[in-house]
Amino acid sequence: MQLFMRVRIPGKGYFPCILCLCVLASTLLAQESHHLPAKANPPSQLTKAGTGRDNKPAVPVFKDIALEAGLTVSHLSSNEKRYVIESMSGGVGLFDCDNDGKLDIVMVNGSTVDRYRQGGDPLVTLWHQDADLKFTDITPKAGLTRKGWGMGVAVADFNNDGLLDLYVTGYGGNALYRNKGNCTFEDVTDKAGVRAGGFSTGAAWADYDRDGNVDLFVSRYVHVDIDHLPVFGSSKFCNFKGVPVQCGPWGMQGESDLLFHNKGDGTFEEVSKKAGVSDPNEYYGLGVTWGDYDNDGWPDLFVADDATPNYLYHNNHDGTFTDVGMVSGISLSGEGQAQGSMGVTWGDYDHSRRLSMFITEFADQPNTLYRNLGKSGFEDASFRAQLGQPSIPYVGWGTSFFDMDNDGWLDLFVANGHVYPQMDSVSGSAAYAEPMLLHRNNRDGTFAEVPTPAGLAAMPRRSRRGAAFGDIANNGNVDIFILNVGEPPSLLLNTNQNSNHRVLFKLEGTRSNRAAIGARVTIHAGGMTQFDEVHGGGSYLSQNDLRLHFGLGSADKMDSVQIRWPSGKVEELKDVAADEIYTLVEGQGIKDTKPLSSPGK
Repeated sequence: MQLFMRVRIPGKGYFPCILCLCVLASTLLAQESHHLPAKANPPSQLTKAGTGRDNKPAVPVFKDIALEAGLTVSHLSSNEKRYVIESMSGGVGLFDCDNDGKLDIVMVNGSTVDRYRQGGDPLVTLWHQDADLKFTDITPKAGLTRKGWGMGVAVADFNNDGLLDLYVTGYGGNALYRNKGNCTFEDVTDKAGVRAGGFSTGAAWADYDRDGNVDLFVSRYVHVDIDHLPVFGSSKFCNFKGVPVQCGPWGMQGESDLLFHNKGDGTFEEVSKKAGVSDPNEYYGLGVTWGDYDNDGWPDLFVADDATPNYLYHNNHDGTFTDVGMVSGISLSGEGQAQGSMGVTWGDYDHSRRLSMFITEFADQPNTLYRNLGKSGFEDASFRAQLGQPSIPYVGWGTSFFDMDNDGWLDLFVANGHVYPQMDSVSGSAAYAEPMLLHRNNRDGTFAEVPTPAGLAAMPRRSRRGAAFGDIANNGNVDIFILNVGEPPSLLLNTNQNSNHRVLFKLEGTRSNRAAIGARVTIHAGGMTQFDEVHGGGSYLSQNDLRLHFGLGSADKMDSVQIRWPSGKVEELKDVAADEIYTLVEGQGIKDTKPLSSPGK
């Protein structure tokens, strides 16, 4: 395999560097000998009953049920991918659009240059979940009619009426759909003032000023003039591994990012410059997500930038942010290189009680695990965690930490797929269609690659993009919905049937935003402490189930459940039984309890 990276020379752009990756690998492997994980992995949590390395359950098997479930609408894309805009779509989402307790599915449709010039395509397809894991395409009936070139999705209840609303990013303009009930929507984009424009990609909701109204951040990628597109293979920025390819992002002008502050009256104000998150450098923004990385009770913002440094914006508690990406060690790789960052996920994979960041990257670069060291910032632990090595050949996109076997430890999934179909003709290169990666948590700061026993290695290779994670069957297993470029999607049903206990929490804010975006739940069970936060957007341009899932191992109850609401209010429940779906209401405790169905059913 030819090892290949691009490095940035100030004032000159990005150029090939075949040696950089070799230096990166050798240096990082050398560093492993003196980077010890003990402080972040409390021994007491690594040796409790039900959590030792010798009694891990079998790897769950995933089954693609998309066809039999009725998920047959194809994503739209050209075959040759002659322009960068044709390679970046798109995102998917799991959310309950009619409050019937079952997850429905949304997928961006994509488009092509020719189709867009003729008016574009409906931005999304929406499927309603019926009985027995069957889905119905309800897009026209739902009122999701705006046309364009869909890129990504994010979900929240922006007007606090108890119904989840949908935001869709796209090239040339975005869309905000207000949920009217029963999975019908009203297009309020222009009225709300959030159409944006340019090449919008990632979107993420959070109540960054804790006023009870959820706000919206939108990342943007490169400037594209649809009537004056760069010519395929026309410059040094339009060649890869010796063959002509689409131009970009290298050599193209980037676009600034946007922050829409929710005014509480159905309208938003664009405040990115005032808040300090406008990206005056015009980096190539893709995946975005909010998370309280420093445990101060306020949501911070992470932006993954393609081929340019990432941003980590620390919340100053006054409506403004400070970019601490460089000083905290999360903007660049451990070798000081800007990488091709795409998908993002926060998670406490090592039970350190801190959120670490995992990012999917471009080909010939390792996916990056930034381990949160607390006040010391982040360290690049990719190779020590054994996540970097298997990812190097591939282009990574949708991803998330999730507990696939309910053992209480977060695993990782990565959807892969090249942007250049031309790689199929390059000897030694990963092909356009690529396999998926599934990393099992070894409970010692490392991961094992397990796609074969999980059934993923036997699935057809695709060029995949967004991935959304959630419990489709309400049985306590986390499933995965994936966009396949130019093809119908995949729905990977987690058929785990082990005896481990699990729980789901649906949160409803009262003083806080109604969907409780930004809430944190911390549980103590079986001698372990776990926590997670409600995220309105993440992965690669995608939306996960807003309900929080925890695997509990052998513990049949939780000793305590602490909820830190976005308003700052903290509540605690004691002796909470496992194997239920709980609805928790701010200030009111448990509002509703429903049993999880049998595992694997």
